[in-house]
Amino acid sequence: MIITIGNTKGGVGKTTLAVNIAIARALAGRDVWLIDGDRQGTAQTAISIRAESGHQPGIACASYPDGPVLRTQVQQQAKKFDDVIIDAGGRDSTALRAALVLSDVLLVPFQPRSYDVWALNDIAALIDEARSVRDGMRAYAVLNCADPGEVSTDNVEAAAAVADVPQFEFLATPIRRRKSFANGAGQGLSVLELKPTDKKAVEELNALVSALF
Repeated sequence: MIITIGNTKGGVGKTTLAVNIAIARALAGRDVWLIDGDRQGTAQTAISIRAESGHQPGIACASYPDGPVLRTQVQQQAKKFDDVIIDAGGRDSTALRAALVLSDVLLVPFQPRSYDVWALNDIAALIDEARSVRDGMRAYAVLNCADPGEVSTDNVEAAAAVADVPQFEFLATPIRRRKSFANGAGQGLSVLELKPTDKKAVEELNALVSALF
């Protein structure tokens, strides 16, 4: 499966999710390729830290912030892997557009705040364009860095707002604001590996991965 974690809005936690999802799939025995499509290269940095620390399983990672290069490389090499995870930058870029026409699934993380919800309409237009070329791509929106409480007015309102954007299916598997996600990603680790274990973070990540795959 080829899955892109992307949004035209920056600062929504795409890279942290991409790293966690890629490692989760590798821990499940899948042969994973993580592609960093952002010029900042944060995902590649996290995986480099992971490799330098000797953590297993290792994760194949490449950086292709240029859309045509990303497209060519994925078309040539994707069949060598079980799962390809593409971390696309937080803007309307050639890499994001290339990733969309290659992907089976698009996951759009957004935070429970007005600016993030409004931005869904921007990427919805790109989804329409991609689907005119790549029929059958599934697009999901998920709350990331959601309020820690089990019931939150912001979270409920944001979920309702997604219903107004028909290009998306809302995943009721929020990732809440927990230090373990950022702390783990900074070490090239998933919350599934971090010690001491954050059980709630593990449950949330496992629920999201199960919904996606």
